[in-house]
Amino acid sequence: MNSDKNPIASKVWLITGCSTGFGHALAEAVLQKGDRLLATARKPEQLGALVEHYSDTAKAVRLDVTSPQDVQAAIDTAIATFGRIDVLVNNAGHGMIAALEEVSDDEAHQFFETNFFGALRLMQSVLPVMRQQGSGHIVNLSSTAGLVGFGGSSLYCGAKFALEGTSEALAKEVESFGVKVTLIEPGAFRTDFNGRSLATVEQSIDAYASVSGASLQWFKEMDGQQPGDPAKAAQAIIQAVESPHPPLRLALGTDAMSLIQEKLERVKTDLDAWQQVTVSTNYSEHVNYAR
Repeated sequence: MNSDKNPIASKVWLITGCSTGFGHALAEAVLQKGDRLLATARKPEQLGALVEHYSDTAKAVRLDVTSPQDVQAAIDTAIATFGRIDVLVNNAGHGMIAALEEVSDDEAHQFFETNFFGALRLMQSVLPVMRQQGSGHIVNLSSTAGLVGFGGSSLYCGAKFALEGTSEALAKEVESFGVKVTLIEPGAFRTDFNGRSLATVEQSIDAYASVSGASLQWFKEMDGQQPGDPAKAAQAIIQAVESPHPPLRLALGTDAMSLIQEKLERVKTDLDAWQQVTVSTNYSEHVNYAR
C-alpha cells in the first residue's frame, strides 16, 4: 500500500479496538467517508471483512494496548503506510462490575493496564508524531462514568476518571502544538459492553449483593435494549473531529446528558452549602493562585 496514492485531503486515523462496538462502527464510518485507517485489534484476523473493500485506504494490524512493543509497532506501521497520523482514537477497553472491596490487587492492576495505561501508552507514542506534524487530534473514549460515580463500578469509574483528568490537562499541554484532545462520554449504547466485554471478579462478597449484584443484573437485562445507536455515535465523533473548534468533552445520548447535568447540579449544591467552610481555610493574607 502506497500512501502517495491516497488523497492528500483525507485524514489518517488510528483506532484501537476495531473488532466490535464503537471502534468497529467508527472504523466503518471513517472508511465510508473516504479517510484512511490503521484498524487495530488484538486479533487482526477479525478485521478482514472491515478492510477488504478498502485495500488502498485501510490496513489491519495487531495491537494489544498492554504491550509497549505492539503500540510502537502500530505507530510505526501507520507512518510507514500513510506517512502521518491525524487522529488517534483510544477505544480499546472493557467494563467491570464489582464493588471496590471485591476487587483483588491483580484484578485492579490488570484492569487499569488495559483501560487507562493502554490509552496512556498510545498518547505518549503518538505525540512526537503529531508535534512534528504541527497538528493532530486525540480522541479518548471515556464514559458517563468518567464524570459520574456509580456503585458497583468503582474500578471502571476510577479508570475513566483518570482518563478524564489526564486528557483535560493534556489538552492544555499540547494546544500550542496544534494538537487537540476530545473526550467522548457515551451513555448506554447497543455495543457488546453489557455482554462479552463486561468483566466480573473472582471473589464476590454477599454484603454487596444489593450493589454490585444488582448492577450486574441491570446490565444483563439492558443488553440489547440500550437507547444509543453506535452508528450515530460514530458520526458524532467524526463531526467533532472535523470541527474547527472541537469540544473537550462530548456527551453522547440523552441518558448521558441527564446524568451529567445531575452531577454538575450536585457539585454546585455542595459548593454553595459549604462555601463558608471552604473560604475559611485560607490564611488571612491569602494570595489568589487561580489560573
